Amino acid sequence: MKRDLELEATIRTKYQALERALNERARRLWAATESNSIGYGGDALVAGATGLARETIREGREELKRGEGGRERQRRPGGGRKALVVRQEGWVEALERLVSPTTRGDPTLPLQWTCKSTRNLAAELGREGYRVSYVSVGKKLHELGYSLHALRKNLEGADHPDRNEQFEYITAMVEDFQARKQPVISVDTKKKELVGRFRNAGREWQPKGRPEEVNVHDFPQEALGKAIPYGIFDMSRNEAWVSVGRDHDTPAFAVASIGQWWKTMGRPAYPRATELLITADAGGSNGYRTRAWKIELQRFADETGLRIQVCHFPPGTSKWNKIEHRLFCHITQNWRGKPLTSFETVVNLIGSTRTTKGLRVKARLDKRHYPTGVEITKAEMKGLALRRDDFHGDWNYVLEPRRAP
Repeated sequence: MKRDLELEATIRTKYQALERALNERARRLWAATESNSIGYGGDALVAGATGLARETIREGREELKRGEGGRERQRRPGGGRKALVVRQEGWVEALERLVSPTTRGDPTLPLQWTCKSTRNLAAELGREGYRVSYVSVGKKLHELGYSLHALRKNLEGADHPDRNEQFEYITAMVEDFQARKQPVISVDTKKKELVGRFRNAGREWQPKGRPEEVNVHDFPQEALGKAIPYGIFDMSRNEAWVSVGRDHDTPAFAVASIGQWWKTMGRPAYPRATELLITADAGGSNGYRTRAWKIELQRFADETGLRIQVCHFPPGTSKWNKIEHRLFCHITQNWRGKPLTSFETVVNLIGSTRTTKGLRVKARLDKRHYPTGVEITKAEMKGLALRRDDFHGDWNYVLEPRRAP
């Protein structure tokens, strides 16, 4: 088998080098000569390598036997029967109609709910009266400029008119805090993960033929629970803290995670800090419209004595948040192809995440309960030491500590 593959590759290389220099008859005789040198099975190998029909190779062999290899006569240019795909008119237009993006959503189309593979397209063309192989369909699609594509996440919704100005505002705030040696963190909740013997995307090295087995279905009722990783990424020091919750993703959980980071990593790194800049998404447990988020941050400011500056990214621009591509993507890469069989496994895999640029991550399981549906009154909101910035005060605001820590 290996010898056949090597022979076929060698013949293909020869043919590609000579094809343009050979006329139809010379090509036939050359292929017959190669087949004779191989012996039994030569026709199949040469046909597979060159794309010539076996009948053509056999005809060339007969010519060699008759001593006609030196004859000058050959078929006139353009002679011979035209290929079936050339003789059938209209099949290319029918193919384009089947794959055209403008036909999506039309319930009368036969391929509305089927995979547009070359075999399915060839079968549908057959139902319309055209005799075309799936190989010819694939070649024609490439000629027409089509190629296989996966879905791409690229649509962010309508741009906010102040989107760029907010980006510039956040950049200026970060540079100002870093210049004054004050901590700057990027925060967000990573995608929740089912804990149990479930399939995790990606591949990992395993003994050949012995992949790790997981459940066929990802039924939530079979899980030990859901892991809720809330991350805090220190932009200046390239280090991060991740609290892995198991209850609910609430503002109380988010700020409690920030508090754990401050006690464990922030305060030792910034012993003289008086301020803290937080960059966050516009929604979720740390959204700019969430009252409980501001209430919890006020408590954090009161406990630590820190002046908390918050800057939110505009709606629909969460991918610009630093934590997404400086922390979360590396966590996903670190646990690819591994089932998250327990909460301890989740914590250990997050904590072992490292990068060539020196990222360090600490992780801890948060077993506390965080109830949902907590109502915040207007009186509580009025009691906050909250000052909104002049530019987009809904996105940019400061919470002052109401008492000494």
